[in-house]
Amino acid sequence: MKNAFKIFSLEEKVVVITGGAGILGSAIGTGLANFGAKIALCDIKNAETRAEEISKNGAIVKGYYMDALDVESIRKTSEIILNDFGKVDVLINAAGGNMPQATTSAEMSFFDLPMDALQKVVSLNLFGGAILPSQIFGKFMAKNQEGGSIINISSMAAFRPLTRTVGYSAAKAAVSNFTQWLAVHFAMEYNKKLRVNAIAPGFFLTEQNRYLLLDERGNLTQRGKAIIDHTPMGRFGDPEDLIGACVWLASDASKFVTGAIIPVDGGFNAYSGV
Repeated sequence: MKNAFKIFSLEEKVVVITGGAGILGSAIGTGLANFGAKIALCDIKNAETRAEEISKNGAIVKGYYMDALDVESIRKTSEIILNDFGKVDVLINAAGGNMPQATTSAEMSFFDLPMDALQKVVSLNLFGGAILPSQIFGKFMAKNQEGGSIINISSMAAFRPLTRTVGYSAAKAAVSNFTQWLAVHFAMEYNKKLRVNAIAPGFFLTEQNRYLLLDERGNLTQRGKAIIDHTPMGRFGDPEDLIGACVWLASDASKFVTGAIIPVDGGFNAYSGV
């Protein structure tokens, strides 16, 4: 029975995680390290500190400064990672997030949303969160004899546009579309073993969305309650809930899966409300 689980093993695989010091990125990094992966944790801040925390259990984890919106920063970091690890098997694009200035509210109507805030959210989630790292890391992943796996982070907002989060919803819809485009492009033009997929988390409490889901006392806002009421499993997701899907997509267990968007949402997308 032990050999039956070998297909999920990540031993000797090198995994790069952008946005790796964030709540979701670091949880995924911890989980993949427990399956034997060597982790290159990249972020604009706290990457080395978070890498040290994860490596305390004996895993090989290194932290790197990287600005996912700066092509030169990505390129320099990729070269250092290649020098340190010799290869990259898996790229997880976990950089992303939202901001209040790109979200409608009682104080901020759609007509008054500032262009720079909308651009920042779209750029962070689409370009920094998917396209730019895939260009830089994907170029040498395409040369891997055994291929590899790129995993983007989409969202429930890509399936169902959510009220208020106009910039974020548009960007995540674009991430899903880009994921499918890149999956076809890589398989047909470069390497049929280089796969591109995405996970679409449901509602997870993060620093970026806490203000929308909980009030100052930690109680559910009206929006938070509506989400729980429309989530059959009746709770917000825990960051650790993403690990299983990422292990599957990173490992040989999903070697015939590409261009897929996998919901991890407690049934939110499946529920019609009736």
